[in-house]
Amino acid sequence: MIPQWTIPTPTPGVRSHSINAENPTGAPGKAAHASSALGAGRKGCAFRPLPAGQTLTLAEIDGPGIIRHIWLTVADRTEAGPFVLRDLILRAYWDDNPHPSIEVPLGDFFCNGFATRALVTSVPIVVAPTGGMNCYFPMPFHRSARITLESQHPGDLEHVFYQVDYTTGDELPRDSSYFHAQWRRSNATTPRGCDHTILDGVEGTGTYVGTYIALASLERYWWGEGEVKFFVDSDTTLPSLCSTGLEDYAGGAWAFQDELRSDPQPEVLTFSAPYCGYPYTSAHDHTKASPFATPAAPMHGLYRWHLPDPIYFRSSLKVTLQQIGAWDFGLFERQDDIATTAYWYQTMPHAAFPQLPPVADRRPR
Repeated sequence: MIPQWTIPTPTPGVRSHSINAENPTGAPGKAAHASSALGAGRKGCAFRPLPAGQTLTLAEIDGPGIIRHIWLTVADRTEAGPFVLRDLILRAYWDDNPHPSIEVPLGDFFCNGFATRALVTSVPIVVAPTGGMNCYFPMPFHRSARITLESQHPGDLEHVFYQVDYTTGDELPRDSSYFHAQWRRSNATTPRGCDHTILDGVEGTGTYVGTYIALASLERYWWGEGEVKFFVDSDTTLPSLCSTGLEDYAGGAWAFQDELRSDPQPEVLTFSAPYCGYPYTSAHDHTKASPFATPAAPMHGLYRWHLPDPIYFRSSLKVTLQQIGAWDFGLFERQDDIATTAYWYQTMPHAAFPQLPPVADRRPR
């Protein structure tokens, strides 16, 4: 069961908590306790440092409970480099499971791929000015929850601002589904004509609720003709569900242009809506990782939330994305740089995720 977004009524035994640097345990009556130059209880500890190579535990919670909201912000670059949002790994573990149920580069989890900021205004993910990253996916747990942030960035981060809002004492069904998120990348390494894998190896009962796609177009012409395919339960060669194209899957049409034309040059239009969006496009490298003022491969960030139209599975699920383009002479197979984040709920235990690529293989290039 996925907790729904409804106006809650007070429930006996359920209590609200908030974890941040001011109250690292979320204990009742323990917030705003630190002292500052303004005196006791006057904003004394708003952040925590994260040295290079270290892991910061954001929250450790005894259940049962539900994480309701996560807010987090960090600098997107240090003197050691500009790739903080891909170098930091967000993980979450439910009910003492040794395998994380969330394992995603920080920026991509919040629909900010390419180690680059983008504003996002949707129901479950919001990125507000300037870099305030919010997640509203409810995350239930029975016995325990642990959320960590690992730095594989070569430089120290002086400030990690964060807040985890949650409730305890919730009555959860014994067969509750747990929130999961997983990141994968195909950087022109998938053979031509083969699909990028968004998610695979999922076994159990659950609900697929969303996809974020960060695609750098490495070949010419239109890049978004590929279909997102869902292989549900007993599907083998053919899926049960598929989109009609990538921009269609993200709620757009006709290449996100103001008009389908080649002359004059069309205007590409971004948008951010409650359940779908195309919040980012750029042909310039805003990380400024290179002194050479050359255009970058066009980058595109898209999301689609299956909250009003969830995809249910009973035994297994596989999700893929075709790499197909189009020009005046028809369709053609492509090889692009595609990084995706899959979001879903499922019963536990879950299979261990594929090993996350090392930091050098996650960075945009």
